[in-house]
Amino acid sequence: MYNVTLIPGDGIGPSIMEAAVKVLDATGVKFEWEERLAGMAAVEKFDTPIPFETLESIRKSRLAFKGPLTTPVGIGYRSVNVALRQEFELYANVRPATSFEGLDLRYKNVNIMIVRENTEGLYSGIEHFIKADGINIAAESTAIITRSGAEKSIRYAFEYARKNKRKRVTVVHKANILKCTSGLFLEVAHEIAKEYPEIEFQDKIIDACAMQMVMDPTVFDVMVTTNLFGDILSDLAAGLVGGLGLTPGANIGKTAAIFEAVHGSAPDIAGKNIANPTAVIMGGVMMLEYLGEHEAAVRVDKAVREIIKEGKFVTPDLNKNSKSGTVEFGAEIARRVK
Repeated sequence: MYNVTLIPGDGIGPSIMEAAVKVLDATGVKFEWEERLAGMAAVEKFDTPIPFETLESIRKSRLAFKGPLTTPVGIGYRSVNVALRQEFELYANVRPATSFEGLDLRYKNVNIMIVRENTEGLYSGIEHFIKADGINIAAESTAIITRSGAEKSIRYAFEYARKNKRKRVTVVHKANILKCTSGLFLEVAHEIAKEYPEIEFQDKIIDACAMQMVMDPTVFDVMVTTNLFGDILSDLAAGLVGGLGLTPGANIGKTAAIFEAVHGSAPDIAGKNIANPTAVIMGGVMMLEYLGEHEAAVRVDKAVREIIKEGKFVTPDLNKNSKSGTVEFGAEIARRVK
């Protein structure tokens, strides 16, 4: 029995999480779900985006399954996702981007795993305004890169490559300009790469890397980079395979992990039974792999891919002629998993 903190999230979160839970329960793996709130749903009930009881639940379970959370733009509370990553020292954000058969896209054989340093960089939250006569005339933000933070995320990327028999690790940086922060990250990458002689190692400058991903993403295998660059590149990679509705994420630490849909809460389509649950269900696949439930993970992955290829039970974003919605899509996946 696995105890899991279940965070339904905001907007479309509760509906896609309901579908995902049914799919995971259909595997036969035993889960004890402890539902807790975060984000806007928590603000409305507890007047805080991260209630104490939610943090306590994760501290006990060391495992969370999370729907999308709303973060106000420019004002309001800071990102709950960033806060959770820092609170539980979830140093690696792991974002796969893999092609699905049945989708009419330019690229057909994409299989990229992006490992993003998850707690430092420009997302450290160290920023302030400079005022004159009561007006904000400038703003400063500090990027923090530590050797230990870089080592943990970079080593995770190489260990992932070794375990999964991947051939190449690419570190992405801007060390030609950011000579201290990106420079340290690149320096650590070169040091760690020497411990994995069987894995090809290369480094790419962020802007050139983004261009090459769009020209031919199949040349990339495992990628590892700093927080902000990883945030941008992982969304770019998602666009190459069909969008954020298809790409999950895992936040991995030494003693805890959170699995999630990485897309937004999409309040404009909440309650309409059209939200695509694929991303969070594939997040469930990553959670099963993390728990060592490989056979169950394979069954869910296979069911999702078969249904998307057939195009009958999918949500309208994957097939405009489909008559199915979130509920029907999730139910069909669960049926096949059983």
